[in-house]
Amino acid sequence: MADDDAAITFADLALREELLTALNHLGYEEPTPIQREAIPPLIEGRDLLGQAATGTGKTAAFALPVLQRLETNRSDTNPAALVLVPTRELAMQVSEAMHKYGRGLRTRVLPVYGGQPIRMQLRALERGVDVVVATPGRAIDHLNRGTLDLKSVETVVLDEADEMLDMGFAEDLEALLDAAPESRQTVLFSATMPPRLNGMVSRHLREPERIEIGRADVEAEAKRVRQVAYIVPRANKPAALGRLLDVEQPTAALVFCRTRDEVDTLTETLNGRGYRAEALHGGMSQQQRDRVMSRLRSGNADLLLATDVAARGLDIDLLTHVVNYDVPSSPETYVHRIGRVGRAGREGTAITLAQPREHRMLKTVERVTKQKIAVEKIPTVADLRARRLELTRAGLEESLLDDGDLDRFRVVVETLAESYDLMDVAAAAIKLAHEASGGPGDDEEEIPDIPAPRGDRPERGAKRPDRGGKRDSSGMTRIFIGAGRVAGIRPKDLVGAITNEAGLTGRDIGGIEIADRFSLVEVPEGSVDGVITALRGTTIKGKKATIRRERFASPRR
Repeated sequence: MADDDAAITFADLALREELLTALNHLGYEEPTPIQREAIPPLIEGRDLLGQAATGTGKTAAFALPVLQRLETNRSDTNPAALVLVPTRELAMQVSEAMHKYGRGLRTRVLPVYGGQPIRMQLRALERGVDVVVATPGRAIDHLNRGTLDLKSVETVVLDEADEMLDMGFAEDLEALLDAAPESRQTVLFSATMPPRLNGMVSRHLREPERIEIGRADVEAEAKRVRQVAYIVPRANKPAALGRLLDVEQPTAALVFCRTRDEVDTLTETLNGRGYRAEALHGGMSQQQRDRVMSRLRSGNADLLLATDVAARGLDIDLLTHVVNYDVPSSPETYVHRIGRVGRAGREGTAITLAQPREHRMLKTVERVTKQKIAVEKIPTVADLRARRLELTRAGLEESLLDDGDLDRFRVVVETLAESYDLMDVAAAAIKLAHEASGGPGDDEEEIPDIPAPRGDRPERGAKRPDRGGKRDSSGMTRIFIGAGRVAGIRPKDLVGAITNEAGLTGRDIGGIEIADRFSLVEVPEGSVDGVITALRGTTIKGKKATIRRERFASPRR
């Protein structure tokens, strides 16, 4: 069955040519599990009850069938479909997605939510729309005004139904469902299925198709996510978060906090550390929330700190890291969060900061997800400095390989070389470049090291980079491996390749540093040539990689 699923394409789902063209243009290659299971019965007109977390592709799962079933060149000015969502941000997101999918069909999609001038919505409704994507409160407002007529509605979709109930929209939802024709198709999606949804399902759905993205699917998503936890005293959490972000260097990160105050405080702290951080929570005005989302979409922010409710349904492009500032209250919440970086085949990193007393909660999460959460040590100041020096080195190497215009700088080098040693000139230039990029100050303090609970300590050899000189590295040489985090390389992959192919043991291997596109591994100087030869004759994670001595460091003596 798994092989059959893997072979299914959007074309196999009997979608209209206009939709297939739009999906191809957007770069969609194959449907996700929820899309494979939901699209066929929805196209047939059946009611559906679906459980799937944020980030599994629910929007396309209901949007494509809605668009598929629309009449071509539809002349009715009243909507044929009503999509109800809990927040303004999600309304905008779903509306934008449906507009892109339905571009070739000239579908008229209108987002309806509070905070936007109602006159704009009134004019659009009067001109005529095919699909209304609305928050329940504003939809009820239009229904009571007589400006939203649901008599032509063929499909009603409730997206994030559990969240809408939590926000107190139960009565509004009942009223909207009662106002739509009984013959309509009803679709309900929810990340969780609490008992209070049962009454709504029994009253408004007719023999629904039931779809649940189960544990096997969750495990498949989780396998693409590097999951790691750090045991940190609460007083040291802000410093630990800043340190980890400095070392990880995420392209874009989403940090979950429990309270609004925590969101505001951490945002200020991280902005002070040089990050472009934004806060998002329920205590902000709609105008403030709009500004935050605008900065995120324009790329003017790379770090979002939010509460669960505020972040529900958000899809951030190029999201590489999710951070749990506290251990989530339930395993389900943890799974929903980390799924944001494991979606659409992407890999990512999930970081959890746990207080010592929260270790038992981590074990519960592991049991539910059937995935190991590695407990590691907070990077030291020395680790941070090494990481930043690594970035400086990588930037210089990239500049050299880029064959850029260096001629106008040679006269400076030649002049200085007449009075100083050429190596000293190069070192001084690198020092200036490194200091210009910033670095930990002399007053940066170490974060207390709390040992991992027994049974969670990493195996010998499969470890983080050398911890500030704690390991004796005399007689060791670093080798360069042209594959890193982007290729899915982990310390255990490098240790396994070296021990299997070169005959060393885990105890022989020193510090391991993994950057985005390359890795550095310490091995005994007497074994370095044999290790290089052995690795050049094999693959790492199924791929050949460049293997050589590290050019920028001599053997450590």
